[in-house]
Amino acid sequence: MTPQQHRPWWAYLCLASSMVLVGSYVGLSKLLVLVFPVFLLTWLRFGMAAVAMIGWVRRAPTEAHLSVRDRRLLFLESFFGNVLFSVFMLWGVSLTSALAAGVIMAAIPAAVALLSWALLRERITGRVAAATACAVGGIALVSLAGRSDHDGTGSLLGNLMLLGAVVCEALYVVIGKKLIVGVSPKRISALVNLWGLALVTPLGVWQALHFDFTAIAGATWALLLFYALAASMVSVWLWMTGLQ
Repeated sequence: MTPQQHRPWWAYLCLASSMVLVGSYVGLSKLLVLVFPVFLLTWLRFGMAAVAMIGWVRRAPTEAHLSVRDRRLLFLESFFGNVLFSVFMLWGVSLTSALAAGVIMAAIPAAVALLSWALLRERITGRVAAATACAVGGIALVSLAGRSDHDGTGSLLGNLMLLGAVVCEALYVVIGKKLIVGVSPKRISALVNLWGLALVTPLGVWQALHFDFTAIAGATWALLLFYALAASMVSVWLWMTGLQ
């Protein structure tokens, strides 16, 4: 049997479910950036997820110890896939429409294919090439539409920020392919999130010192909790499980 035939159906279900979650919280994040500054929002997300995943940090007896290579990959995974992705995505959705954000973020699979070809030497099939062309066309259309709006400059900048988020997420996926051997998906999720928390804490604390938390409604906190668990916990765990 070919390697393709050996892959279980639930692996694809995990990967698809992860992308559905990403799509859902990208749209909802536009509501959150209207309330929280970007770095504070990112810091709160990592902090909430860290509490929820505290039991995932410990190494299981069957797991190998993290090598220097693993630690380096975990840092890069968090830097690109957690910190830079979150900052680019949140700033992007604050400057453009939720519809444009959805179209641009849908280009993540195409970006993954291109980076897998460039960095991992994976072959790009005709269907993947066609999908990549469609993704590029969609981004071009929403960007041109944004320039015709009254706030065209802001929309174009927002679209560029979202495009940066797509590249960061694609790097996150490619790095994850090298990281999944010997480390459980739960532990990867927890450690990547802790790195993100550490990296964004200085800027998050700085913005927290000048923020009025008493003005935040309960519904907003509930939305933030969903965003934290979906973005840092569930979607990462599903993706890493599917890759394994």
